[in-house]
Parts: sequence; structure tokens; C-alpha cells
Amino acid sequence: MSSFCVFFGKNLFVFPYSLPLQRIFKIDKMNTVRLTKEFDFEAAHALDGYGGKCKDIHGHSYHLKITTIGKPIEDAANPTCGMVIDFGDLKQIVKKHILSIFDHYLILRKDSRFRGLEKTNPRVRYVDYQPTCENMLIDIVGILQQHLPDEVKLHSALLRETANSYAEWFASDND
Repeated sequence: MSSFCVFFGKNLFVFPYSLPLQRIFKIDKMNTVRLTKEFDFEAAHALDGYGGKCKDIHGHSYHLKITTIGKPIEDAANPTCGMVIDFGDLKQIVKKHILSIFDHYLILRKDSRFRGLEKTNPRVRYVDYQPTCENMLIDIVGILQQHLPDEVKLHSALLRETANSYAEWFASDND
């Protein structure tokens, strides 16, 4: 006899069954799940060479929305049974690899006219791109793809720069 697991809150319930799990849950593409976690961080940037007011150093309260896609783990012996990825694990990946280099940082292009600010402020990050919302999101996506478990794929990401302005990335647009 086999078993399957279900989480109710923080409690794990294991249920025995004699039918194949596929007949109970129809395990196929119907059980592919998108899992989303959202994060907030503060950062400043300047768009060197740009003609508008964003050419000067200014800051934003960014909102990052990460959506992964995968199948929930079926192994009842696995503590993450029923999960695509543990929300806590996704949070740790984002904290360690994204927020640690964006939150409360000044993001500048490597050839910025503001070069040298790092002498008085260690929270300056120089990048190879113009630090627009779009390019910052592409950077974030690239970092996330390197650190997600193999069985979990990045479905989409959204980086909101202001209440009504954001950039979106979808895996389906980048096949």
C-alpha cells in the first residue's frame, strides 16, 4: 500500500491508498503549479546619458514578484512533500542572491559619471548595463535561474519601480 501527503497549515497528513496515485490526482500537466512570492526593497540608480530627470541619482521602493513553475513533490518521506518549492527556500534564495546586492544599494553603470562614490559609501554596485527597470529585471532573472533547484523553473518575474510602472519577464517569451 502506498501513501500521499497533504499539508493543512503547518501540519502534514499522510493518507494511505491502494489505487495508483495517478488515478486519484491525475498526475500529468494538470498538476503543474505556479508558485509566487513577492519581495520589497529600496534602491537608487542613475541613468547616465539619459535626457530626462532619471539621469540623476534617485531612489525607488521596488516590488519584486517571482513566479516559479513545477510539479509538487510526491514523495511522502520528503519533508517538502506537496510543495513545488518551499516558500522559505525561495525567500532564502532571493535574500541571499538578489536582495543582498540590490536592497539599499545605489546601482550605477560601470562608466557612470558618479564613479568614486564607493569611497564614501560601500553600498554602490556597478553593473555592465544601464540600470533601467528592464535591465535590472533581466539581471535578477539571470541570477535566479542560476540558483533555483533543477526541478523548479522560473515562469515569470515582475519588477515594479513605481505604483504604476513595472517591467515583466516571461519564460515563454524567451524560449
